[in-house]
Amino acid sequence: MKTAKFLLLGVVIACTGSLARSADRDIYPDPSQAKADLTAALRTAAATHKRVLVDFGGNWCGDCQVLDIYFHDSKNLKLLESNYVMVHVNVGHLDANQNLAKELEVPLQKGVPALAVLSESGKLLYSQKNGEFEAMRRMQSSAVTAFLMQWRPHRPGCSTVAMDC
Repeated sequence: MKTAKFLLLGVVIACTGSLARSADRDIYPDPSQAKADLTAALRTAAATHKRVLVDFGGNWCGDCQVLDIYFHDSKNLKLLESNYVMVHVNVGHLDANQNLAKELEVPLQKGVPALAVLSESGKLLYSQKNGEFEAMRRMQSSAVTAFLMQWRPHRPGCSTVAMDC
């Protein structure tokens, strides 16, 4: 029984350590890069027939860090890479890239992370209106999977449940 408790404690410490290290990662580039990054993503999306996923957040934001972890889990990463060009937009401490958020109809006052999806031609398909992802710490990776499945481009010959189309 003691061995099981020590093993469990070790797993908890290891998991806590990996989450702490993930919070040290810089996901969001300098706020001044947002427009150039979005322009480049739109070019890539048009060439590859993918959608653009715009993620508004900040490196200080724990929920943004969790969302990024969920984006990179094995199930979601393939879905993300197959269907989207990702753009991380740094909002500073909610004082940067306000105009871009407004242009994409994302009310940052509802919280971050906040997402928008654009077609390969740049048409706004979805914008987060009510802080749907601002509490990622209380959500499961499957919520991200469902979102990615819902907004991915529909391709001829792909079923609605296929993860790799």
